Amino acid sequence: MYKILKTEGRAKRAMLETVHGTIQTPVFMNVGTAAAIKGAVSTEDLEGIKTQVELSNTYHLHVRPGDTIIRQLGGLHKFMSWDKPILTDSGGFQVFSLAGLRRIKEEGVYFNSHIDGRKIFMGPEESMQIQSNLASTIAMAFDECPSSVADRHYVEASVARTARWLERCKKEMHRLCGLEDTINKKQLLFGINQGAIYDDIRISHAMRIAELECDGYALGGLAVGESHEQMYHVIEETVPYLPQNKPTYLMGVGTPANILEAVERGVDFFDCVYPTRNGRHGHLYTNRGKINLFNAKYELDNRPIEEGCSCPACRRYSRAYIRHLLKAKEMLGMRLCVLHNLYFYNTMMEEIRQALDEGGFASYKKSKLDGMSGHL
Repeated sequence: MYKILKTEGRAKRAMLETVHGTIQTPVFMNVGTAAAIKGAVSTEDLEGIKTQVELSNTYHLHVRPGDTIIRQLGGLHKFMSWDKPILTDSGGFQVFSLAGLRRIKEEGVYFNSHIDGRKIFMGPEESMQIQSNLASTIAMAFDECPSSVADRHYVEASVARTARWLERCKKEMHRLCGLEDTINKKQLLFGINQGAIYDDIRISHAMRIAELECDGYALGGLAVGESHEQMYHVIEETVPYLPQNKPTYLMGVGTPANILEAVERGVDFFDCVYPTRNGRHGHLYTNRGKINLFNAKYELDNRPIEEGCSCPACRRYSRAYIRHLLKAKEMLGMRLCVLHNLYFYNTMMEEIRQALDEGGFASYKKSKLDGMSGHL
């Protein structure tokens, strides 16, 4: 059940009750593609850095170790020893990114594994079956993710097919949840809105999928080539046509500024690899902007990454020490940086929720953006 607790303009402060616990929104989902956060981050770590939802990848887990193996081991929650919500994406984005290896047909997509080249077929039914085997809290519908700047004619055909695929996903999910041996019979299904940067295609698709009454709705196919301004415009135009009594999820976005702008436009679920990927390369988020620990000026810097931060890295270690670890290619350096960045994102979401609770989101957003635009 999704319940809106407070609104400020279009911004929503809400909660989503699931079989694996209640998600407080707006929320940033921590990306663990292959059932682990890259950077040697454990499940215990996730509990300590305020993670509400972990996100894993259907395609990657299907290829390795295999969703049937995870099912035999009791599902993804047991497999990775995590009892809070998990969202699995459908594999649609991987199909998009494997452009050179795939053929898209009405029945689904034929492509080759990026691991060993073996032929794989995935359609709406197969994606639902894999996600049912994984037994995630939230499953994403199988869609095609066309480039945000693709030709209009191609996007129209692709979006029409994605809408037909959603109907098949919903039907298959209903069947799977009714089976006696299904691990999670209360798995939720989110539909995905596509349409590149064409307002009218986005809006008509939003209206069509809204009729199918999914448990939530995502905006897909953004942050893949268009400008920030174009992305914000698409969100602004499309979100009002998605059901307001259901969660809205902006897939694969983004920077702290992207998140603040999207919350203002009515989005309440986010995920992105930025905090983990940047962390692994020594790029760290702070309330005064981003810092690069590889810079020589941090060689003798005894301060924590950010004064006042309570993450595991800042509570104990200096910039100088973490910089040394990164330079020496010690895994601990990468791990501490990833923990800091995820803690920063999760704390920012906590602050956003508090600001919405208190009716002060607009002023919070301004002060946060002003602070992060400063240079260290």
